[in-house]
Amino acid sequence: MSLGLMGLVLVILLVVLLASGLWIALSLMTIGFFALSVFTDFPVGSVMATNLWGQSSSWSLTALPLFIWMGEILFHTKISSDMFYGLAPWMGKVPGRLLHVNVLGCGIFAAISGSSTATAATIGRMALPELRKRGYHEPTVLGSLAASGSLGLLIPPSIILIVYGVAAEVSISKLFVAGVIPGLVIVCLFSLYIMVFSFVKRDAIPPETEYLKFTEKLKRSSRLIPAVLLIVTVIGSIYGGLTTPTEAAALGVVGALVLALVTRTITMKRFSQSAMSALSTSVMINFILAAAAFMSVAMAYLDIPEGLASWIGRMDLHSGVLILALSMLFTVMGCFLDGVSIIIMSTSVVLPMIRAAGIDLIWFGIFLVIIVEISTITPPVGFNLFVIQKLSGRDIFYISKGILPFLALLLLSVVIFAIFPDLITWLPSQMNFQR
Repeated sequence: MSLGLMGLVLVILLVVLLASGLWIALSLMTIGFFALSVFTDFPVGSVMATNLWGQSSSWSLTALPLFIWMGEILFHTKISSDMFYGLAPWMGKVPGRLLHVNVLGCGIFAAISGSSTATAATIGRMALPELRKRGYHEPTVLGSLAASGSLGLLIPPSIILIVYGVAAEVSISKLFVAGVIPGLVIVCLFSLYIMVFSFVKRDAIPPETEYLKFTEKLKRSSRLIPAVLLIVTVIGSIYGGLTTPTEAAALGVVGALVLALVTRTITMKRFSQSAMSALSTSVMINFILAAAAFMSVAMAYLDIPEGLASWIGRMDLHSGVLILALSMLFTVMGCFLDGVSIIIMSTSVVLPMIRAAGIDLIWFGIFLVIIVEISTITPPVGFNLFVIQKLSGRDIFYISKGILPFLALLLLSVVIFAIFPDLITWLPSQMNFQR
């Protein structure tokens, strides 16, 4: 049987398994088992056992549960209210006023949580009631929260960047650094849109009602100090080459626990809940990674990735055309799958093509994460939409109206980073890391 026909059979089988509701990890393992059993003479049991264990015991993955746990602990602290009251006094004179708190608050929380849904939920839980009470344009409030929450995927310590780093076998530290400038660019694009929106639709932004002295503003901003210290401790130690991502994650957990104890927002019940939530999420991701590793080996035995890479090479496609095609593919996948699953499922097949096209893997990782960001705010499986829907009580279609401008800005950012790839690759090339 030809490679093309084998690949088509496996894709159809995978679609059928996923559509049936079978777990993603079990679907991937089934594909690998079927491919090796039907198309090769390799010992399936030995290959499966070796690869499942080898992937599960990867040292790079130790950072994953720690960063997830850090985010879970912070979810139970007062950090969201501290961010709102620390940032709000400085936004009164800026066009768009407190809408910027959504963007900046999510950007800051993203730098200490690593999760998109946790970022949207934590900042939204505090900001949404305040902005509603003041009479801000609700679709834009909801859209800015959902879209800015997606920054949790990009701004380090990003959980999904760890997953990509393990799957693609590239430096997690470099990926973390590479996400900084793109994250800031997207924050600036969102804030710029809010300013333009405030000029175009003046009645959507209520007038400033609170006038504070400069000293009072500084006093309120002091509530941002714990979050800033945690960011400096976790991310600064990686950027400075002092720690590995795993060691920085351990520091982050300790810092989050200290912050929770100081603010008296942690109880034994919340501590247990945060630990169990982090454990279940980590196990789920590790299970998918292990299953994907087994499927990748099965694909390698069939020479499918190499065949695709050779096909791309023979077509002599421009890298921009390949990126455009992959953008469309990942966007469609994002309508039905979560971001982690998209990255894990696609890397084994896509990365050989990316290497054959001469595209930098660090750049491609950030590009892929931005596409996944877009998927978090696109129906029907936009997880940030579900978070904001639960917080606001509004339906998905109402929320989507406010999201459309931010969705367009994320697509614009993809174009910007494709035209100016140095925005992603320059900073990692300037720094030295432990590992």
